Amino acid sequence: MKALTVTPGTRDSARVREMPDPPEADGPILVRTLAVGVCGTDHEIVDGAYGEAPPGEDHLIIGHESLGRVEDAPDGSGFTPGDLVVGIVRRPDPVPCANCAAGQWDMCANGRYTERGIKARHGYASEHYRIHPEFAVRLDPALDRVGVLMEPTTILAKAWEHVESIGHRAAWSPRRVLVTGAGPVGLLAALLGVQRGYDVRVLDQVSSGPKPQLVADLGASYHTDLQDVDADADIIIECTGAGSLVLDVMTRSARNAVVCLTGVSSGSREVGVDVGGLNRGMVLENDVVFGSVNANRRHYEQAAEALTRADRGWLERMISRRVPLERIADALDARDDDVKVVLDLEAG
Repeated sequence: MKALTVTPGTRDSARVREMPDPPEADGPILVRTLAVGVCGTDHEIVDGAYGEAPPGEDHLIIGHESLGRVEDAPDGSGFTPGDLVVGIVRRPDPVPCANCAAGQWDMCANGRYTERGIKARHGYASEHYRIHPEFAVRLDPALDRVGVLMEPTTILAKAWEHVESIGHRAAWSPRRVLVTGAGPVGLLAALLGVQRGYDVRVLDQVSSGPKPQLVADLGASYHTDLQDVDADADIIIECTGAGSLVLDVMTRSARNAVVCLTGVSSGSREVGVDVGGLNRGMVLENDVVFGSVNANRRHYEQAAEALTRADRGWLERMISRRVPLERIADALDARDDDVKVVLDLEAG
């Protein structure tokens, strides 16, 4: 079968190659891959900055944002041929730690987890893959064009779950949300905020292209200058990882605010900050700042529900390009009007 592989740690090693069929040890369910999303993590892996091959191998099949259709499944698995499915990314560590043992592998405490397409386990960017039932999630058949957005939606499902859990430490009635970044993660953060009935504002640096209209069509407001956003957000979802912006948005919150950081900073740039002033403001206003990454099965199920409720046309407009697997270089070549680029494994 054809698969997209890299040599981890080697820049620009991504290529499509013939690989053996997926081993039965990967799971009893055989899935034909329909599409794979391309995200910042994939760019880092292709750049040689991230990624780990499975033990004993020198290459890694990448791709962790999957959409596929079941071709074969044993009786009693809960799946039947034709089912539309997404594969969960993370697998619990073998010890396991207390969180992994409880099914909360997104909160793994010892770091020995594996991740398909990222860390020590082959991903989904191949014509077929196998999977165990507990790591496959069925989708509404109507999501066959947009279900590839499932994995990034899980990141926000978890973020929102944790935001609201933290917020309910007190008599909390949030109304205003600030989302920074209008890439796929930011747009999905805004979508889930609007679905919850919040007043959502989205901040991004671009003033043209599809992003402003996508935000407007959600019923949210779009801004290009942080100073134009009132400093009264009850909830902030930070999706850029831009160091200076991370610090700036913390000053735009109401009392008792919750700030969730989902963007990963590069760490290559130092930013001056008045730590004392930041500390004073957070303490005196009971603010909370926390980071969130990955997701467990519960969040996949929440994400599936959110996508089912969303407008299909709006979701399709998030996908700016569908590129055949063999044209991976084109998929990785960012364009000004890109929102979400998808590898289409059914395209010729």
